[in-house]
Amino acid sequence: MRRVGLVGAGFISRVHAEVLAGVADVRTAAIIDPDRAAAQRLARQWKVENVFASVEEALAADAIDCAHVLVPPDLHARVAMRLIEAGKPVLLEKPAAASAAECAVLAEAALRHGVTVGVNQNFVHHPAFARLRKLLHRGELGRANHVSCVYNVPLRQLGLGQFGHWMFREPVNILLEQAVHPLSQLAALAGTFTSIQAIAGPAIELAPGRAFHSSVDAHLTGTGLPAQLRFAVGQSFPFWQVTVVCDDGVAVADILANRVLTYRRTRWLETIDGMASGSRSAAELLRHSLGNTIDYGLSTFKLRPRSDAFFRSMAGSISAFHAALSAGLSPETDLDFGAGLVLACETIRDQAFAPACVPATVEARPPTSYDVAVLGGTGFIGTHVVRRLVADGLRVSVMARSVASLPAVFADPLVAVHRGSIADPAAVARAIGDAPVVVNLAHGGGGGDFEEIRAAMVGGAETVARACQAAGVRRLIHVGSIASLYLGPQSGCVTDATQADPAPEKRADYARAKAICDRMLLDLHAREGLPVCILRPGLVVGAGGSPFHSGLGFYNNEQHCIGWNAGRNPLPFVLVEDVAEAIRLACTAGGLEGRTYNLVGDVRMTARDYVSAVGQALRRPLRFHPQTATQLWLEDMGKWSVKRATGRKVAMPTRYDFLSRGMTARFDCSAAKHDLGWVPVAEPARFLERAVQVHAA
Repeated sequence: MRRVGLVGAGFISRVHAEVLAGVADVRTAAIIDPDRAAAQRLARQWKVENVFASVEEALAADAIDCAHVLVPPDLHARVAMRLIEAGKPVLLEKPAAASAAECAVLAEAALRHGVTVGVNQNFVHHPAFARLRKLLHRGELGRANHVSCVYNVPLRQLGLGQFGHWMFREPVNILLEQAVHPLSQLAALAGTFTSIQAIAGPAIELAPGRAFHSSVDAHLTGTGLPAQLRFAVGQSFPFWQVTVVCDDGVAVADILANRVLTYRRTRWLETIDGMASGSRSAAELLRHSLGNTIDYGLSTFKLRPRSDAFFRSMAGSISAFHAALSAGLSPETDLDFGAGLVLACETIRDQAFAPACVPATVEARPPTSYDVAVLGGTGFIGTHVVRRLVADGLRVSVMARSVASLPAVFADPLVAVHRGSIADPAAVARAIGDAPVVVNLAHGGGGGDFEEIRAAMVGGAETVARACQAAGVRRLIHVGSIASLYLGPQSGCVTDATQADPAPEKRADYARAKAICDRMLLDLHAREGLPVCILRPGLVVGAGGSPFHSGLGFYNNEQHCIGWNAGRNPLPFVLVEDVAEAIRLACTAGGLEGRTYNLVGDVRMTARDYVSAVGQALRRPLRFHPQTATQLWLEDMGKWSVKRATGRKVAMPTRYDFLSRGMTARFDCSAAKHDLGWVPVAEPARFLERAVQVHAA
């Protein structure tokens, strides 16, 4: 029984653990991560007996025979080298390393120590791609002449402005993070790349001095076939297809839809052949699409093992590595294969991307003296708040979990940036320093069950509150959300004095935690004199945010908004600039302690009208689909029933929650306007310009 250590306890490690649970003669024996809490959670979930903080600890304990390296790419070489030197086989998550030079060093060490190293290029094992390769191997379409791939996908981090992610740090990183997927498929079909010609699309500036190319077109010559790649990320319509042109037909693997389509000739004359061959292709498309749906249903009810294409690709790749290891062979996607992809990425960078500018660095300065501390200050609202405070000449201390690739305002001499989380009391205290006013925009939320969400959101808010008490701040401005209120049908208006939802247990996890958070802070004010003021913004829109706001409905994709109701009631929109102004005013206004204010603007469009306006601005066919709260609740009850029937412990959805999501409540924000001196935008044309038209640029 081969004992495997998972080095890294992030998201992908859960997939590796799940796959290994089904691989014969292999078991996960250790989780290795300096974040012991994360390692222990993963170990409990998959009943792994050993948890170590480092590879050295695991090796000293003789706890593993093999390791899967699942750390960030820039750590691959360092971690893998320690394992190779100890004689342990290694499966590296893609990319093999952060550079071709690092790959070469690893390859030399692996050869010297006689260690097998594989790279988890899982999309080589994607079920649709595997069917395509089998079809070509059987020669059903004759000799292959050319292969091309269109990789046109969204990029969540780009849309959310999360520019601190590793993939944005260097121009080549986006290729190492994303382009290795289609390149691995092209290499599997075309052979080792011998020459590459590449042209990049226009660059955008993520931060001062940091350019980003979201698209590139490459012509690649392989040892077997010529190939083409269209690589584009941050796109609205997801489309990933591999096409092979042969002497007697064309084969297309649709990776995202997990289906294979072929174009062939029949024995009939041309006039009949069009119908006959088209019908055959349509039948293939229908068969694969129907098969995917049936597989999903059977796996949902646990009548068949998990069958989604991504998991099957991971299972195929990991199983192939361990099968090769057991047979004493080198896996198909070995270190040489992975190194070739890294070299291809570097070649594309050198040919297509302009020389990288030296990025402007934002360093945390030692605390001196601050007027305002903004926690979670690099996000959508936070960036506008910092910009507004700096415009008034205020000295601002900013704390955020990521401080890389920030907008120019964070390099202003009036701003000091600190890396930290509201889960860390010491980091919060450092960021507050001697600031008399603290603005908390960091909600601390994440994934997991409700208890994990509550611990992060409510626990983080309490950590900030205690730090403010210890520092003797004059005011804590906690920026919450109207999600903490019940916003369904009611006789009166929701005012600034309206209390948090009296039945939070009936709400979804996020809203429930928000309501509990508000009550906790107000309780600390009543019992211990915490000088807190709570601001609850409505549906915040504007520059830097997404035009596809979840307050309008549920988006299965950007084009279709499944409304929370009929979409005819005015919604509580507010411009992000108006929220920033309200926060600035709350820093100095008197008598706000223990008060709550709802920040809802004076222009309140319906969901239907807003979606229509966004569609016109973006010139896209966006659609709003009206629903009823009862319909949505019954659909969710059906999903809940399936989950419960298959053993998942999830909270029962309530109609009450869906009524609140519809936001049919009327708002009266006169107290916020009076007490803060707040004047939100009231002209519809100005609102549309700042909320909608800004996204058309």
